[in-house]
Amino acid sequence: MFKRSFLSLAIGSCLLPGMSAADEAVTMSPVEIIGDTSQARILPGSSAVVAEEQLEIEGTTDIHQVLKTVPGIYAREEDGEGLRPNIGIRGATAERSSNITLMEDGVPIAPAPYSNPAAYYFPTMMRITGVEILKGAPLLRYGPQTTGGVINLLSTPIPTERSGMVETVLDERGSTDVHAHYGDVAGPWSWMVETVQRNGDGFKDIDRSNGDSGFDIEDYVGKLRWQGERQALQLKLQYSEEISNETYLGLTDADFDRDPNRRYGLSSIDQMDNTHSGINLTHEFDWTDNVKSTATIYRNKFKRNWFKLSGGGAYIDAANAGDANAQGILDGTVDVAGLSYKNNNREYVSEGIQLNFDIDLGAHQVSLGGRYHEDEMDRFQPVEIYDQVNGSLVFQNTVLPTGGDNRFETGEAMSFWALDQWQVTDRFKLNLALRYEDVETSRVQYADVGRTTVDSTRGNESDEWLPGASFTYDVADRWQVLAGVHRGFSPLGGGAQANEDPETSDNWEAGVRYFGDRVFAEAIGFYSDFTNKVENCSVGSPCSNGATSGTFTTGEAEIAGLEFQLSTDFDQGRFLIPVDLAYTYTSAEISKDNATSGLSEGDQLKDVPENMLSLRVGLEHPSGWNNYAVVKYIDEMCVVAGCNNSGSRFDETESLTVVDFISQYPLGRDTDVFLRVENLFDEQKIVSRLPDGARPNQPQTFSVGLRHRF
Repeated sequence: MFKRSFLSLAIGSCLLPGMSAADEAVTMSPVEIIGDTSQARILPGSSAVVAEEQLEIEGTTDIHQVLKTVPGIYAREEDGEGLRPNIGIRGATAERSSNITLMEDGVPIAPAPYSNPAAYYFPTMMRITGVEILKGAPLLRYGPQTTGGVINLLSTPIPTERSGMVETVLDERGSTDVHAHYGDVAGPWSWMVETVQRNGDGFKDIDRSNGDSGFDIEDYVGKLRWQGERQALQLKLQYSEEISNETYLGLTDADFDRDPNRRYGLSSIDQMDNTHSGINLTHEFDWTDNVKSTATIYRNKFKRNWFKLSGGGAYIDAANAGDANAQGILDGTVDVAGLSYKNNNREYVSEGIQLNFDIDLGAHQVSLGGRYHEDEMDRFQPVEIYDQVNGSLVFQNTVLPTGGDNRFETGEAMSFWALDQWQVTDRFKLNLALRYEDVETSRVQYADVGRTTVDSTRGNESDEWLPGASFTYDVADRWQVLAGVHRGFSPLGGGAQANEDPETSDNWEAGVRYFGDRVFAEAIGFYSDFTNKVENCSVGSPCSNGATSGTFTTGEAEIAGLEFQLSTDFDQGRFLIPVDLAYTYTSAEISKDNATSGLSEGDQLKDVPENMLSLRVGLEHPSGWNNYAVVKYIDEMCVVAGCNNSGSRFDETESLTVVDFISQYPLGRDTDVFLRVENLFDEQKIVSRLPDGARPNQPQTFSVGLRHRF
């Protein structure tokens, strides 16, 4: 009954009568969770905004590279292209970005945020105009993952007048990227259409194959908005396709040292094929001058089949240990029978409705709302058997799926939140937050292809109250202190057993900010205390115990660290030199011996580097000729928990320093030409060992582009 009432209220907010046009319509902006950089710097909690200007200048299509300029974020690369991101924030580790809340325009964008949150789908970065990162107690407004942080991607907005843009980029390997959008306004109506077309040749060479390691991506977005005197309604439609010749198979360390861009012939037929479609309808209504509601109905569907070699990591491990036969199989000089290539075929649906009221009570800015959400994952994964004969792959037969390869998982959740941002005095701002999550997940495995016989079932229910509080205090005109604490939560997913508890944590932060005339500086310490740190297991990101499905509870853990950022600029003749520095130190360890997991106090957690640093320096001229260098450093990190005590170099990645260079010049008022060099000094290291072997970052890449606005 309550769910029906909530849905009726939210739908009613989207269908209010009395819509009428007005010359001065309200501006619709429900997609932002922070605003611009200046707002991020005064929030009672740590946050950051990567603005459109930076995204446009650097032009990266890889979200990992974008986020490396933000403190407190851990990015583990995998394919060197950013197609399947692994992002962690503070206490939330990076495995397939499943421990953070990912949103696009304020809507959950993970394939199945509760039952299967692993980010096998990620929005095309070329059509993203801003990235908002929210940490600390204020993130309780969003969910379900509330431990480390929230990332909200802002899509291209509808223009306020007739306008458009076309950008074309070519790189030295023949890859092309095209981004175009156009929109117009007619009375109370406005609209926009947009597309991104990417054709990449990849940077890896596959043994004994004429195929490439590249990809083709098509992405289309359409938006339609109506604005009235007191309300606005916006419809957004999205559809994308991707075919990428990507594999889980990496390299042995010896082969990586000889050629990091090599790929074994065993992976020559591996390919990801996916489609994603999304629709959401958002309504804003100004009930009074002080009360506004925002309601959104959304549905996302993601279908993928990643056809790839299964179990290739066993050959990598054996070859690393000196097994000549395993190395011969990888090289194609030794025949082998019974190679399994699985159709990793899954269909996801994620849908829900969310309603929020913003209430201005003068000193109190109150936000009240809720969300009802359902998601599902349908897995049907036949396995094709091949033999390797004289270096070629020869098809043998197909094995139809049962058990774990033939299952259906669901998640259902009801969430509520209440926030009060209270301006207690001119100098003191207090933020109080409370979130409630009620989650049910289930899994059904089938013993036959026709799904007439159930092999096994499991399910899990959990509900959590998640309180938080934070504040800022202006100790002087230029100095501000901040601090906060909140309860973190991460749902277990569709593979959880009834007796398992979700990951919970207590998360603290405290810091200081300095606001100068041309300088901003911020230092924030953070600490997360986990009663039961949990890893989400998948083939793409196996857990520390080797499991590739379900979860692995590592036990009690503590993650602590320091985030520092500095932004300034100064004049040098006719040039302006902006400088942005970001640094993160993190200690992430098991805090108590755990006989069940086999981990001990002091064992390092996976996917968390100890040190990260980024430095961005510009040289801007009044003519519009601007140049930028971006330096990024990341420490080595564990690929399994406890790598610091294992004594094996195969349990960790390598540290990496990369320098990017960008030069941009205006050919006219509306046209820019630019040169970009990624990885200027061609430094390649082992940035990941998951899945199945050593994997490199992208090599030195030159690209040129032209952008025209009209």
